[in-house]
Amino acid sequence: MGGLQKKKFERGAATNYITRNRARKKLMLSLPDFRRLCILKGIYPHEPKHKKKVNKGSTAPRTFYLMKDIRFLLHEPIVGKFREYKIFVRKLKKAYGKTEWSTVERLRENKPTYKLDHIIKERYPSFIDALRDIDDALCMCFLFSTFARTGKCHVQTIQLCRRLSVEWMNYVIASRSLRKVFISIKGIYYQAEAMGQLITWLVPYQFSHDHPTDVDYRVMATFTEFYTTLLGFVNFRLYHSLNLLYPPKLDAKTQSELKEEDEEDYAMDSESYIEKLSALSASLARVVSSADEEDAELDQFPVEGEDMEKMEAREKEQKQQEAQRKMFQGLKFFLNREVPRESLAFVIRCFGGEVSWDKSICIGSTYDVTDETITHHIVDRPNIDKQYINRYYIQPQWVYDCVNAKILLPVEDYFIGVTLPPHLSPFVEEKEGDYVPPEKLKIMALQRGEKPANEQEEDNDEEEEEDEDDEEEEEEDDNADEEEDDEEEAEEKNLKEMEDKRSQGKSLQVKVTPGKVKVENPARLEQEEKAEEKRLAIMMMKKKEKYLYDKIMFGKKRKVREANKLAAKRKAHDDAEKAKKKKARK
Repeated sequence: MGGLQKKKFERGAATNYITRNRARKKLMLSLPDFRRLCILKGIYPHEPKHKKKVNKGSTAPRTFYLMKDIRFLLHEPIVGKFREYKIFVRKLKKAYGKTEWSTVERLRENKPTYKLDHIIKERYPSFIDALRDIDDALCMCFLFSTFARTGKCHVQTIQLCRRLSVEWMNYVIASRSLRKVFISIKGIYYQAEAMGQLITWLVPYQFSHDHPTDVDYRVMATFTEFYTTLLGFVNFRLYHSLNLLYPPKLDAKTQSELKEEDEEDYAMDSESYIEKLSALSASLARVVSSADEEDAELDQFPVEGEDMEKMEAREKEQKQQEAQRKMFQGLKFFLNREVPRESLAFVIRCFGGEVSWDKSICIGSTYDVTDETITHHIVDRPNIDKQYINRYYIQPQWVYDCVNAKILLPVEDYFIGVTLPPHLSPFVEEKEGDYVPPEKLKIMALQRGEKPANEQEEDNDEEEEEDEDDEEEEEEDDNADEEEDDEEEAEEKNLKEMEDKRSQGKSLQVKVTPGKVKVENPARLEQEEKAEEKRLAIMMMKKKEKYLYDKIMFGKKRKVREANKLAAKRKAHDDAEKAKKKKARK
């Protein structure tokens, strides 16, 4: 008896996948709605290993989804809401066509809506999972908050993104959790640490721009819809972890200070409040007074499997972080109108500094330009007419470089009109053998509390110049003494000649010098032994392994050569600059 005949494409990989069209028909959704549902639920297409088997022998390009994912979507409550919305649009069109305005009003009042709360809980079982995935949400919210109200996306979405991004910035200021800042062509990159998780996001520049035409805003808006819900949950939890009120409210003291200012009616009360919050110059209200919390110090206990050395290293790192958090404490900054106000206010406040600006620029300024306690005035123009003696006039880059260096850098390199040092990325970490720019070496020396190498060289050059001047004076004195010395040398030569003549008749004497004990360096011997072992190991390698080893070593050597070339180039450039300076001095 023969068994049942096996049919093609009815088992194995063919049953694990489903095409997009079949999935859409199974769910009874249009393509835009299916796309929205997949974005919200986090379901993506999959590329099968054996595409021809799955495609029933065909090689036509098709999009495939996993069958289990589509079955998972069948029970989603949002699918029902999408269908309800479709019916609502159809009824609304009909009512408009018949000019039944009472029906239109009734339908609009009962417009079907849905929430994404259950999807957030489903996709992120724990709060740490949500924090790890918050990077994209922040980037998208900051991007949408900069959009002009041109009708490309809903005004409510832009306002919501702006509110959530301002809330996030206020949280970072309150927790003093900012770690790195980098100004790039795309925008400004920030990195903060929230509950032990490093979060990096990009904030675009505030330029007026036309929306690009080759971008699908519906897809972006769907992602934003999901991300705004996620960010709302995260902000709520983070604010409560710091004992702050949510939605955020300004501290009563700072609020009264802002009200006391003689300002004209800026906007409606609700709008001006949001503007004051987004100014980032005032502190937030807490649920309970935090005076006792700040004074209390936590006891240090070793973590399981951690020895004393690691614990000490952890304590040292925590102390450094605490010092970095209070880096701008006690400093008062004033921002000129041409500098990026929001970015600088955010960074300065994150590290304990006070910041203000002209009243005409934005609401929320706390003190005027005439205030005598201002320590740093940030300017981004070649010169300024009226200057005060008791403050530094610096370029904005100083603030960002100080944050990345974790110390207050010397202000001389950032004065008005001075050519700025290169803005190095804090996200780049050089490995052994890589080229390290001299500017970074200088910052590393300052972090260690040493004097930078280039300053030492300049001091040496000055000393050398002084020595050269002294030598010239000494030469003049020596010329006078040389004439006297010539006569004495002539007499000494005559005496030597007499002694040589006497000793010609005598036998030559053999000299015996005492020998020295050879001292063996154990570290050197160990190094030589290791080198010999390595050489033998390379010799004993198999042909295939030897080829791979040679390839790796060639790559490493090339890296070192490139680093040396860059260093030599830089040295030649620095030498040329020094020579120019010397000429200018003379």
